[in-house]
Amino acid sequence: MTAIRIDGVSRSFGPVHAVRELSLDIGDGELFTLLGPSGCGKTTLLRMIAGFNEPDRGRIFFGDRRIDTLPPHKRNTGMVFQNYAIFPNLTVAGNVAYGLKARGVPAGERAKRIARALDLVQLGGFGERWPHQLSGGQLQRVALARALVIEPAVLLLDEPLSNLDAKLRVEMRGEIRQLQQQLGITAIYVTHDQEEALAISDRIAVMRAGAFEQVGTPTAVYATPATPFVAEFMGTTNLIAGRIAGRDGQWTAIDADGTRFLTGPDGALTGAPDGAPVSFSLRPEAIRLAEAGPAPAGWATLTARVVRVEFLGAVTRIELRLPGERLLRMATIEPLPPALAERDVTVAYDPARVTVFAP
Repeated sequence: MTAIRIDGVSRSFGPVHAVRELSLDIGDGELFTLLGPSGCGKTTLLRMIAGFNEPDRGRIFFGDRRIDTLPPHKRNTGMVFQNYAIFPNLTVAGNVAYGLKARGVPAGERAKRIARALDLVQLGGFGERWPHQLSGGQLQRVALARALVIEPAVLLLDEPLSNLDAKLRVEMRGEIRQLQQQLGITAIYVTHDQEEALAISDRIAVMRAGAFEQVGTPTAVYATPATPFVAEFMGTTNLIAGRIAGRDGQWTAIDADGTRFLTGPDGALTGAPDGAPVSFSLRPEAIRLAEAGPAPAGWATLTARVVRVEFLGAVTRIELRLPGERLLRMATIEPLPPALAERDVTVAYDPARVTVFAP
């Protein structure tokens, strides 16, 4: 296993600062995900680790060994590309063997390692098939086997599932995670898919404009976002602006028109004076209908009008209008009373689940 240290790494392309002074430590055997929208710098950072882009500044280490000055083939990384990069003129075995041949591994040893790698990705017996005879999921497994057969110190995966359909993406991400844990290999995974990142990662770095907005476990990044950008990017949320009033152990947010909404424990806003502008994040699933049963002690309530109900099978989404025309989104798996739309309801939420972004 190999720990990774990224120390003050930057990279620009002309006037565009793709990666800005990033520092990061990734532990032995960790699956670490770089997550963010297109153009945020996640693939550029991955390619600098792989050796396909050179940093303008900074250093990269695998363990105690500095690798940013080495050519790609001397870094001992295996890479899985977004488009698989499978050679159409080579069989499955020929594709998997490519890195071994480049390293001068003898033919007998190559055959054993190819068979072992194909068994690992559930493609035993597929060695003589051609790429055009395989499905998208099987091609992805070939790409994974080719990366693993060289026994790399670090596995790099650049949006590896983006070309697969939704059902196969879910299946393959589980297989990749299981394989990574089975081998105990350090892996860096790039994706723009929040659900994918939450499902498989030990830790996530949410990126924006070449910088890290937040680094943490999936639970921490989702439940306690560090910035409004992270709150909105990591799934649906109610991101609400307001100002503070009433600091007697509790805060209350009020609109410009004086409408009161949201309350919470004062400790979340230590040092913020009355009248201070703040923003709040409240996840839709943290809100429940009070009609479904009495709210637990300490929960706050709101009265709102239901304006839209969307039944999505396992989840029902509800759009609520608060006094002052503010909209609030709610999601529930509970059975709902009939004829819910266009009527006033009382909803409840746990104030502890409101994330406050003070100025």
